[in-house]
Amino acid sequence: MARQVRVRRARQQGFSLIEIMVVVVIIGILAALIVPRLMDRPDQARVVAARQDIAALMQALKLFKLDNGRYPSAEQGLQALVKPPQGGGAMPVTPYLDRLPNDPWGHPYQYQIPGTHGDIDVFSLGADSKPGGDAGNADIGSWQL
Repeated sequence: MARQVRVRRARQQGFSLIEIMVVVVIIGILAALIVPRLMDRPDQARVVAARQDIAALMQALKLFKLDNGRYPSAEQGLQALVKPPQGGGAMPVTPYLDRLPNDPWGHPYQYQIPGTHGDIDVFSLGADSKPGGDAGNADIGSWQL
């Protein structure tokens, strides 16, 4: 009697091939549903980083305007935030920014005065580095903050 119980347990200890295949299929279905959602995350992170950079640039530009009564000219551009502007303008003891960041795609941020959407516009041309675009290639600008 004890021998029959041991034999039955020995047969029941492993998983059958069908059980293993069912688990593999379920894991495959879950991966097919989850992976595409995760693949889009780096693009979203770049957009968020660009918006944060633009917000910081806008704050520095507002401080520049408080000190000088005007925004930097188109010729001075965003460089006026890191070094004294040519042709006058006060510069605090420390610059408004230590350095100018590039957008998450490695390109310089654009500065436009007068702006199309406001007094000034600061923007990134997005992943494609071309004006306009949609989805991942869309421009990201100060008017969207």
